[in-house]
Amino acid sequence: MMQSRTHNCGELRAQHAGEHVKLVGWMENVREVGSNLAFVVLRDFYGTTQIVVETSELLAQIKGYNKESTISVEGTVRERASKNPKLPTGDIEVVPTKIEVLGRCRYNELPFEINRSRDADEALRLKYRYLDLRNPAVKKNIILRCQVVAALRAAMTEHGFLEITTPILTASSPEGARDYLVPARKHPGKFYALPQAPQQFKQLLMTAGFDRYFQIAPCFRDEDARGDRSPGEFYQLDMEMAFAGQEDVFTVIEQVLPPIFAKYGKYDRASGAPFMRIPYTEAMEKYGSDKPDLRIDLTVQDVTPVLGT
Repeated sequence: MMQSRTHNCGELRAQHAGEHVKLVGWMENVREVGSNLAFVVLRDFYGTTQIVVETSELLAQIKGYNKESTISVEGTVRERASKNPKLPTGDIEVVPTKIEVLGRCRYNELPFEINRSRDADEALRLKYRYLDLRNPAVKKNIILRCQVVAALRAAMTEHGFLEITTPILTASSPEGARDYLVPARKHPGKFYALPQAPQQFKQLLMTAGFDRYFQIAPCFRDEDARGDRSPGEFYQLDMEMAFAGQEDVFTVIEQVLPPIFAKYGKYDRASGAPFMRIPYTEAMEKYGSDKPDLRIDLTVQDVTPVLGT
């Protein structure tokens, strides 16, 4: 039980029928069926719950609230006559005895539908980012990132790596892309640089005797967007190992990454160890690239004997 509510909006099930509960969340939608009957979808971080308003007094109260108003609902859980198997809470509904508005949405119309925010213009989504983040699909990406980072930390720690955070403000050391510069308040005319990657700090740690180190490192690069990289800022798994050869590095990566891709990846599976090793010359001659996509079975064929010299 939480202080301001007894359950969250993704928690109630058929076994809770008959219980008096208190839920808090955003009013996602209202569907009026009659003069004293309406269905309200209440949403919080954990899910949605259907609220069935069955009195004209509560219906008049609900009609005075705009969508996305924050409300508190007290009532009794009952099993639904027509269940919705697509929702975790689809077996139940809550019949309210009291509804209280905690934060009224002032606008009759939102800049975009919450559940379809990804179809809206990107500039509009950024302007109303707090609304965009209420979209379950967008929220899911934030949760996925948290889970992947937590899994990476656990796996690297299990392999004997120490996580060390390196400085963000540092001296400029161009590595290909342009640096982002930050004015130094106490030193007019001078600037800090945001690191493109913690390379020099990793080398410092290795020479200091830290045998295994890793970091979920923020990298700042003043460059255009790429297919596999966000412009300006992105994160990468950085790791260093002392007294290690190439196969030692491969072994760690082969043990750390496949389980994470298998659990959180789109296809629920990943390449197993050992990863395929392709010499550079063979890759260029066979695939025309030093980072071939092995899902594509097209390969380069040498037709010199056919065409002559």
